[in-house]
Amino acid sequence: MINRRDLLQGAAALATATSFSALRAQTPAFPNRPLQLTVAFAPGGAGDLIARRIAKEMSAFLGQAVVIENRPAPTVGVQAVARAKPDGHSMMMVGNGTTLASALFAKVPYRLVKDFSHVSTMAFFDVALVVDSASSFASVGDVLAYARANPGKMNIATVRVGSTQHLTASMFTAMTGIEATLVPFKTTGDILSALRNRDVHVAFEIVPPILGQITSKLVRPLATTAARRSPRLPQVPTLQEAGIAGFEIASWNGISVPASTPRPIVDRLAQAVHAAATNPEVQRELLALGVEARSSTPDEMTRRVQSEIANWGAVIDRLGIERQKGF
Repeated sequence: MINRRDLLQGAAALATATSFSALRAQTPAFPNRPLQLTVAFAPGGAGDLIARRIAKEMSAFLGQAVVIENRPAPTVGVQAVARAKPDGHSMMMVGNGTTLASALFAKVPYRLVKDFSHVSTMAFFDVALVVDSASSFASVGDVLAYARANPGKMNIATVRVGSTQHLTASMFTAMTGIEATLVPFKTTGDILSALRNRDVHVAFEIVPPILGQITSKLVRPLATTAARRSPRLPQVPTLQEAGIAGFEIASWNGISVPASTPRPIVDRLAQAVHAAATNPEVQRELLALGVEARSSTPDEMTRRVQSEIANWGAVIDRLGIERQKGF
């Protein structure tokens, strides 16, 4: 015999089940189609290789393909993702270069903080101070001694003006008080040729594209720029260890999605990145490229983006670098 209490409990359970069913109907399963990760680099570079390896593991975790779209013109790609439907299926690879652009350029056609929700970091890699293998410089101290004995005669190679490497070299000259000429080149290959031909004395470049030259001993790293030694080059001291207190720059990549993407979807994507970055096989493969796979929470990445924009802005102001107009 069914009593009044049983009827009330049954009615409550039915109402709850109905409510959950309605909620599921209103919230489509995620992901429900292939996802796109826009990469502002040409195929084959370090950023592209990182994105493709992480995307492969994310695809396995999410049960949908993560397709890489290379759009080397960063403004176009970033704007497209910022304006995409905020459902988690459109993602953008961002990093320290993106935060630097937000600080360096007077007018950027997107707002990195307001136009995006930030998911997770993917990978970190060092900037290295390197010389040709035949160079007489054996340490950072040697570089500084030469520069101080020969004011204005030292040439330092980097890639394009406004890049992380270029700002790193600017910080190096400012924090050490040396007079040197920064010589920007279009490609890493151009930098290596300039080192070999003695057109420049030293260079700042990210580790992945020059790791082969380092391991084959064609170039020699004198220091790296992060707060701790590179796991790929543990024998190389940091610039802080070389005596430049407070010098810290790390290159990194991460994933962001359009603002207003629901937090459960952001968290799901962060879980997928974490699964990829903690996969031992992925870690070994990326480390072989000079890259350390490392994920974060959405909140941690958001704080990183905000703090880097502020920190880069402070560095640019301290160095007296004029805000760039074009982008």
